[in-house]
Amino acid sequence: MALGFSPALSAALATYLDHLRGLDDASDHTLTAYRTDISSFLGFLSNHHGAGLGLGAFQSVSQSDMRAFMAHERARGLGARSLARRLSSIKSFIRWLAQREDFDPTHVLSARAPKYTRSLPRPLTQEAARAMISEVDTQAMEPWIAARDAAVLTLLYGCGLRISEALGLVRGQAPLPEVLRIIGKGKKERIVPVLPAARDAVAEYLRQCPFDVGPTEALFLGARGGALNPRMIAGAMAQARMRLGLPATATPHALRHSFATHLLAAGGDLRAIQELLGHASVSTTQIYTGVDAGRLLEVYRASHPRA
Repeated sequence: MALGFSPALSAALATYLDHLRGLDDASDHTLTAYRTDISSFLGFLSNHHGAGLGLGAFQSVSQSDMRAFMAHERARGLGARSLARRLSSIKSFIRWLAQREDFDPTHVLSARAPKYTRSLPRPLTQEAARAMISEVDTQAMEPWIAARDAAVLTLLYGCGLRISEALGLVRGQAPLPEVLRIIGKGKKERIVPVLPAARDAVAEYLRQCPFDVGPTEALFLGARGGALNPRMIAGAMAQARMRLGLPATATPHALRHSFATHLLAAGGDLRAIQELLGHASVSTTQIYTGVDAGRLLEVYRASHPRA
């Protein structure tokens, strides 16, 4: 059990999280992850040194301490990917704290994260994506629910929305315009074009929907008229992929992968796709779409002014 850390250190952590919330506009989910990661490190140091932890303790953190912490986390069953993320959170906090308290954070910042293989997403083929949408459009017992499921999947595949973004739409946004203003991860805003097929699918769902809700209520509704739970869409896709013989990787998020991959394959610009997806870094988009070196070179030569 952790011996605890000083009120000053607790206050510093709270101030840091407020800093992230205000300056970086971090989401509640992100802040919770940071708090968990950093608290685990502080608790470990407190136990490891056998004393309460104060602000001054960071001046004596050694490379040995960092290796012991990582070994401790791996022994608890934390995977390499999760440990790398945890270490990144800790480094960010210590870097910020070192600037405030004027100490040398080198030993913490130089700790190397474990290597891990980043799994690549598996998009559906164009034929499989279309078949998936067609299948969910017919499999539900209630026609309006089938139309609802097809409309959601069309937004994921046709606009590259996350499932949370599609289900976050409200009734007042329909009929859908030619472009949507989407608030994504980290409350980052982006503009997404809406294909006619997506607008038509949503219009057909609304034509059949038996519930009349206010403009601020959810656009996509469950069987009893409340906001649609994303698990219902995942379940509809699970049924459809079994009928179609598709792998378990054919999930709602795979349709977003497919949107990006198929757009790039058709000649779309990588930077433009980055904007459509709402990625902060083009390197994320590159991994997301499974771009190979040859395709990147094509994009570079076609777009670089000196190529």
